[in-house]
Amino acid sequence: MSARVDLSIVVPFLDEAPNLGPLHAELVPVLNGLGPQWEIIYVDDGSTDEGPAIAAALAAADSRVRSVSLARNYGQSTALVAGVEAASGDWIATLDGDGQNDPADLAVLWPVIESGEAQMVNGVRVRRVDSWVRRASSRIANTTRNRLSGDSVTDVGCSLRIFPRQAFLSAVQFEGMHRFLPTLLSMQEVTIAEREVSHRPRWAGRSKYGIHNRLWRGLADLLMLRRLRQRSIDYEVRQTSGATPGKEAPK
Repeated sequence: MSARVDLSIVVPFLDEAPNLGPLHAELVPVLNGLGPQWEIIYVDDGSTDEGPAIAAALAAADSRVRSVSLARNYGQSTALVAGVEAASGDWIATLDGDGQNDPADLAVLWPVIESGEAQMVNGVRVRRVDSWVRRASSRIANTTRNRLSGDSVTDVGCSLRIFPRQAFLSAVQFEGMHRFLPTLLSMQEVTIAEREVSHRPRWAGRSKYGIHNRLWRGLADLLMLRRLRQRSIDYEVRQTSGATPGKEAPK
């Protein structure tokens, strides 16, 4: 019988072969010192480099590690869904495969969940080292998103976060949902906290995102999400009479 898993780390990646080994070498000691029983799931989103083979080798070397390789490049949200569906833990932590998220910051996020302070904790990147294009597009997207959604999430683009697996699987799923996880989970009354986390230069390779697939696509998804939120069903029950199905009426 396999040991219970409390925390599943899901790492989607695309063409990150040079970064996976160093990231894994940092991640395992952090998780060993964290406390919960853990597993790591690397999700290849249709890479064309040696990344899938590296992830498979990491899985072969440690029973707490698994790899999932998608048939083609579907997008980050689909890779995230695949990883969460494959996970065993009640809680999911996510981080990017390029090394820009520091695994050590999981020690900042996990106590929020462990203490019961909130059901989701979202990282807020400080002293970002991205190009001005990425910083500008993120700033515009964050501001516009909060105005249209009515939320106040500081850094929705931060991939370093922890949330409940079941709430994620119950959320509306679409390509682009990773940009709006706090909103999607708050629609299920998941309580959310934020914590500052560090941000590092990419170790190797190049970013897969630019103005087209970060800003404009994100704004289009935001308009869809706003309409979805406006049309969500919400009601209060004034009175209920009669027996609950399967139960006898009180005498």
